[in-house]
Amino acid sequence: MSTSAIVLVGRILLSIIFIVAGFGKITNLSGTAGYFAGAGLPVPMVTAVIVSLVELVGGIFILVGFFTRPTAYVLAAFCIATAFIAHFNFADMGQAINFQKNFAIAGGFLVLAAFGPGALSVDARRT
Repeated sequence: MSTSAIVLVGRILLSIIFIVAGFGKITNLSGTAGYFAGAGLPVPMVTAVIVSLVELVGGIFILVGFFTRPTAYVLAAFCIATAFIAHFNFADMGQAINFQKNFAIAGGFLVLAAFGPGALSVDARRT
């Protein structure tokens, strides 16, 4: 398999969780806002909209390789912030694992930001 195809597969794998999660959140904004309110996040409806859009649009951008580097930096920061906000209870093994997964995903995004989206991307076609 070519390097370009491997990078494409990596982008697909990184993007899936964000597209699915963002779509789920944005199609149930009231439920998402309720969950965020219960977690003590400020302005839950605004937070729900922002988080939904970051996940959905960011995931789609990574999938197609559009504005890949800046999007990868945003999603890396998002993963780290989410780890500390939502998965910081290490007494709960599920949260501890999700904390580590968020950091691993952030690492994948940082590699993508450093090396770019590969030849099979919108970014490559634009240059």
